[in-house]
Amino acid sequence: MPKKDLYHDKVKNALIKDGWEITHDPLRLSWGSKDMYVDLGAEQVLAAERQGQKIAVEIKSFIGLSEMDDTEKALGQYLLYRSVMSRTEPDRLLYLSVHEEIYTDIFDEPLGQILIEDYQLRLMIFDLNEEVVLKWIP
Repeated sequence: MPKKDLYHDKVKNALIKDGWEITHDPLRLSWGSKDMYVDLGAEQVLAAERQGQKIAVEIKSFIGLSEMDDTEKALGQYLLYRSVMSRTEPDRLLYLSVHEEIYTDIFDEPLGQILIEDYQLRLMIFDLNEEVVLKWIP
């Protein structure tokens, strides 16, 4: 199993505070002889409008040597997981989770906006200190 991301527990706490029940930690995906692990699987238990909704959350810290390298790796991993999930877990939505500063530095900039648009990225932005969800995109 892969090593937990630096912000794993912070995102997990933020999801719980937002009314999600953590159902998988991690969520195992298999395709052929390959196994992959999305950081968290969760199901909405509180809000009536999202009751029964299932999500998977891939957490990215962006602490590598280059924001661009981290962005490339995060996008590749997201697209790989989404492809497999569309076949194995079609009722579950995949989100890429980043903290507020990374959202502002990368995804709220022109490059990030075309990535969100072209690849239909779903993002979950969280506050590092308060451990709360700030925004869901889309």
